[in-house]
Amino acid sequence: MKKDLTTSDIHHKNILNNKFALEEIKKVIAFRGVLFESALKYTKSQVANFYNVDERTIDRYVEQYKSEFETNGYEVLSGERLKQFKYSYDKFIRIDESDIVRTNDVSDIDVVNISKAPKLGVFDFRTFLNIGMLLTESDPAKLLRTLILDIVIDTLNEKIGGSTKYVNQREDEFLPSAIREFNYRQSFTNALDECIVENKWKYAQFTDAVYKTIFRENAKEYKQILKLQSQESARDTMYSEVLDLIASYENGFADYLLKTYHKLGSKLSMRSSP
Repeated sequence: MKKDLTTSDIHHKNILNNKFALEEIKKVIAFRGVLFESALKYTKSQVANFYNVDERTIDRYVEQYKSEFETNGYEVLSGERLKQFKYSYDKFIRIDESDIVRTNDVSDIDVVNISKAPKLGVFDFRTFLNIGMLLTESDPAKLLRTLILDIVIDTLNEKIGGSTKYVNQREDEFLPSAIREFNYRQSFTNALDECIVENKWKYAQFTDAVYKTIFRENAKEYKQILKLQSQESARDTMYSEVLDLIASYENGFADYLLKTYHKLGSKLSMRSSP
């Protein structure tokens, strides 16, 4: 995966849906926002100032990528929710009743405009990152994209036991495929938790079922064929096409489990041991 996120919405989705990577990115960037409804929110002015672009540029991107941004948390507030946001915003910019904090380049004009606005578009952290992935005319956005990819690589390696010694990880599509497979793996194990009665063998059994379908070997046998140590991950040796195939199987099976579970109205049983 080349260090350019501006051209693929698939790459955007894979990163923005990875909660582990998002938490690490949030720690590193530490972009202070308005705490509203238990989440950080940012105004258009804050986002424009961070990326050092005109607010009209932000408006243009919001219009062009409206559907993608709305999926990732952008929303327009009005009515009672806007009133509550203005209250939170006022707390955000003030130390006390008379002193305005110059945080994130908030200006007096911004304060007045927001106080009078009948509706207001706000970004959450995901959409703040999302627009940074797309802005081509912003040097801070370019630096942010490089930082995001570095953090994602480190986070992914930590969470799934990845190692740069594997030649397959030099492949351009390895990172997005690995992230996608990791996200689908989470959905797969979540479905097992929700739909299958408690059984200490269920993760191993269903993982083996996926491996046997694809490789004609179970997970343990596959690792033995590759001569991997017990702590090494077989998936870290796989090329993007194989990771995508595993992700498809796991995602499809998770969907089947959920539909069956909801149809029956009770958890499914299985053998007690592999």
